[in-house]
Amino acid sequence: MEEIPLTPMGREDIHKLESTLLFATLFRPEVLKIIRDPTERLTWVDSLAVAAGAVAREKAGMSVSEIAKELGRTEQSIRKHLKGESKAGQLVRETFELLKEGKLNEIMGFVETVEESHRLKEELEKLKAEKLELEKKIAELNKLKLELEEVQKMVVKLREDFETLLGAKV
Repeated sequence: MEEIPLTPMGREDIHKLESTLLFATLFRPEVLKIIRDPTERLTWVDSLAVAAGAVAREKAGMSVSEIAKELGRTEQSIRKHLKGESKAGQLVRETFELLKEGKLNEIMGFVETVEESHRLKEELEKLKAEKLELEKKIAELNKLKLELEEVQKMVVKLREDFETLLGAKV
């Protein structure tokens, strides 16, 4: 996994940290439970995005007013996220601590498992399609086998008739 800057030094570093915090927080089991509810999903994803953006910018040394202006939110809203007074801010802070302690792999391991699951589902779909094609070919081969057996019976009958005709001439 790419190195994530805990103290961002520029826009690119801020965006790396912000994206990692958002992504990792979204895949925490308690957050996945919350965002299953479609009525909560949009609000939660937005709050987590703002909290992740606020924490990343705070770590880069930006002031609350700069963060609020850049993210298009009130200073009060940004302070709540940064102090952990909002659930989203609290979760993002916890994710940051996991990242800092090198424990983010636990969450990312889950994400990799989800990605592997998607890959396996795609592979399963391909195998199902191949199986269906093979079943069609087998059915076609069985039909051809029956036709061949009929032709063989006809050839045997013709041979017998021919031998009978030859035997009658002699």
